[in-house]
Amino acid sequence: MDSEPVFPASPGFLSGGGEMGALIRSHDWAATPLGPPATWPQALKTAVSLMLLARQPAYVAWGPEQISLYNDGYIPILGTKHPSGLGQPAPILWAEVWDTLGPINAAVLAGEAQWFEDMPFALAGRDRDMSWFSYSYTPLRGDDDRIIGIFCVAQETTAKVLAGRRIQAERERLTRMYEQAPGFVALLEGPEHRFGLANPAYLQVVGRRDIIGKTISEALPEAVEQGYADLLNEVYGSGRALRLAAAKYTIQPRQGELATERYVDFVYQPLTDADGAVTGIFVEGYDVTDRVRAETHRRALVELGDRIRDIADPDELSFAAAEILGRTLEVSRAGYGTVDKAAETITIARDWNAPGIESIAGVLHFRQYGSYIEDLKRGETAVIADADRDPRTAGTADMLKGISAQAFINMPVTERGNLVALLFLNHATAREWREDELALVREVAERTRTAVARLEAEQELQALAASLEQQVLERSAEYDRVWRNSRDLLVIVGADGIFRAVNPAWTTILGHEPDEVVGRSFLEFIWPEDAALTQDGLDEAAAAHDLTNFENRYRHKDGTPRWISWHTSVEGDLVYAYGRHITAEKEAAAALAQAQDALRQSQKLEAVGQLTGGVAHDFNNLLTIIKSSTDLLRKPGLPDERRRRYVDAISDTVDRAARLTGQLLAFARRQALKPEVFDASDRIRAITDMLRTVVGSRIRIVLEMVSEHCLIEADMSQFETALVNMVVNARDAMNGEGTLTVRVDEASGVPAIRGHRSGTGPFVAVSLTDTGSGIAPDELARIFEPFFTTKEVGKGTGLGLSQVYGFAKQSGGDVAVESEVGRGTTFTLYLPRIDETVVARGARNVRSGSAPEEGRGRRVLLVEDNVEVGRFSTQVLQDLGYETTWAANAAEALVLLQSTDDFDVVFSDVVMPGMSGIELGQEIRRCHPGLPIVLTSGYSHVLAEKGRHGFELLQKPYAAEELSRILRRLTGGRHSSR
Repeated sequence: MDSEPVFPASPGFLSGGGEMGALIRSHDWAATPLGPPATWPQALKTAVSLMLLARQPAYVAWGPEQISLYNDGYIPILGTKHPSGLGQPAPILWAEVWDTLGPINAAVLAGEAQWFEDMPFALAGRDRDMSWFSYSYTPLRGDDDRIIGIFCVAQETTAKVLAGRRIQAERERLTRMYEQAPGFVALLEGPEHRFGLANPAYLQVVGRRDIIGKTISEALPEAVEQGYADLLNEVYGSGRALRLAAAKYTIQPRQGELATERYVDFVYQPLTDADGAVTGIFVEGYDVTDRVRAETHRRALVELGDRIRDIADPDELSFAAAEILGRTLEVSRAGYGTVDKAAETITIARDWNAPGIESIAGVLHFRQYGSYIEDLKRGETAVIADADRDPRTAGTADMLKGISAQAFINMPVTERGNLVALLFLNHATAREWREDELALVREVAERTRTAVARLEAEQELQALAASLEQQVLERSAEYDRVWRNSRDLLVIVGADGIFRAVNPAWTTILGHEPDEVVGRSFLEFIWPEDAALTQDGLDEAAAAHDLTNFENRYRHKDGTPRWISWHTSVEGDLVYAYGRHITAEKEAAAALAQAQDALRQSQKLEAVGQLTGGVAHDFNNLLTIIKSSTDLLRKPGLPDERRRRYVDAISDTVDRAARLTGQLLAFARRQALKPEVFDASDRIRAITDMLRTVVGSRIRIVLEMVSEHCLIEADMSQFETALVNMVVNARDAMNGEGTLTVRVDEASGVPAIRGHRSGTGPFVAVSLTDTGSGIAPDELARIFEPFFTTKEVGKGTGLGLSQVYGFAKQSGGDVAVESEVGRGTTFTLYLPRIDETVVARGARNVRSGSAPEEGRGRRVLLVEDNVEVGRFSTQVLQDLGYETTWAANAAEALVLLQSTDDFDVVFSDVVMPGMSGIELGQEIRRCHPGLPIVLTSGYSHVLAEKGRHGFELLQKPYAAEELSRILRRLTGGRHSSR
């Protein structure tokens, strides 16, 4: 039995070292090139001692064979190669990776220390295919100072590398997700807001620039100038998120480019660390430029529609269109002018100009500003972004810049293919014109030209109306003569559709000789689309069901269709028919329908003329009574009884004249309203029974009084008339059957309606919702136009909803409409709401007690520019006991008020040259707030359009008793201090 080898005691340098220390001490080193440890060079002993004492993985390769030694920390690196790897030469121990390690070890043995970080190796003996290490190789010198070994300190970084790869993969996944996100995304890091991430959508918004790694001030200086850096600082400092909608951002242009604008909805979301400190800002949002521009353009078109409806002058309408375009597109100038194509000139009556831009109204010659007139003559729009660079204007650029038109759009307006007008936009600096801007200009140009043409046509309509009906009658008579003098088609046809006989009218009407028709099927002559219809008709006629006015089309020999109206009878298996040629009649019917529509418009204008004539007739009758009575009153010795009779006749006639004037103003929607405070809910309840009578028994009226005691200040009579008009409109829409819901509620404001700005403040909303047929979208914008109606002829004048609109606007409110075809319509009338406490306080402030019957001791400042009325009013006031001072105009009245404060009341006419009575009253309120003011007028457009402005109003003609009552009420407790 062999005995175990006996090793001498281990040297001290091999003491300790854990598992590997014990293995090294017990290893048979004598069998290796190193020999027994006691004989090892001091340098090797030192290196092994350091290796065993090291806490991190360490490895030593020594000698020409590079014998391997390692410590406990190195064991996991070797895997299953341990413990057999101890003492093995490095080329054997690392055979699987020696192609990589061999050159590295050789370089170290040549004296070059090595360092590697996260070096990948596919090591044998481990449970993973690939491992990563960071390690250093240090050359070891022997006792003779030659490099004979390698000292390696290693650290496995597999976990770190794999974790980093996972993080990188996640970052790449997030990056791809952000790149595919529908909105824009960016990450700003640190207080200087340095870009760490930005997806393509964000780069698109800011202009496709290299921004990653740069601060916002370095990457986007224009964002700093536009205040976005301040917003970022505020979010970073406060830690609170910030949201903005439709924020404007102007992209800094590159060399040779023009600035562009974007609109964005975005959020600045602060990012915090584990301690809650802000470390960055996450930016997310959407480019809403197209939406904002589309909405801006839509509002411009709505405003244009409203302005067109209210303007009757073509030049004013053209200026309104130019003004809307100029403001919307933020250009320097906009205008509309008529073009003389032969003279190559444009005549501009009036143009809209931005602040600081001068008008170019007048006659301009196109050739002085370039050659683009050739484009306009061809009907093409001339679009110039920079006059200096466009070949059509480069030679005349200074002329264009001299009139603030370095960039411009000239949009031709043609009529029957001829250039007749031009809608133009000018900009003082170079500017790129977007396609959506050109589309808006085209739409405005078309609408403007259509509206101008409509106004011009309306001016010619009266002249045309007189001859229109006669023209229609003459054309109808002409066609009747054609029918009488033309022979009808006479045919005999079998049930199989083969013509047996035809008359010579086939040649006259359809161009075929009779022998070309007989023996052939009707299918060879019928218009292809009518073949199946005609076959069905022939089958029915052959079955002894005679046809009457059966219409179809036959093909003329020249290939065009002819309408024929057939009557049939049958004998045996043959059908006898005669057909009347009605092609011209069909065409005439279409022309007649168009003519009748124009005639109806003419009749509406004629109705206005008839009304005016009727009013003039009635006034002449009334004036006859007044004139006769005044003449009789001058007769001497007239008995008192007859004198009273003539005076009463004059008074009654004046009352009748006043009522007649009021009716005329009401028809014209120009009456001065008589506001009073009343409860809208109570008024609606009070007239509900009457409304039920209006709509009939098959329509159910439902009242929804959401808010009680809704006080408004309006003309009660006009309020009820507006309700009746809306109810009648709903009744007709429901065809007399359905449900009408009347709702009263409070509102905090009036929404933006038909392009008008929204209004704030307390309002009462009265809504009427029907279950009728609804209103088509293309008719919604026109329903409030006077005389516009969708009802049949004779079923409506189109004035009802116009009254509702006029009453609402005059009362400080508005009317909105929502409708869906087939589902019904809701009209909502908005009227200003009155505070109940104010009404109650006003009621408590009314003076009690009786006032003196006369005006003794009180002074009246009378303001009247008409001499006769001034003298008469002075006499009436003096007869009532007032002391009167007469001023011929507002300026004279103000001078009198400055010189004395003895007046107890001011009694002023409204319509005066210079300052009106309302303007005078407002000035007196400012300078003399306690002085009562009474206004008087027969009619004033200011009163009709804007109301009384809170002043007492005495309607002309007025009675002395009525004047005395108002003056006593206003001066009951007031006496002049003299």
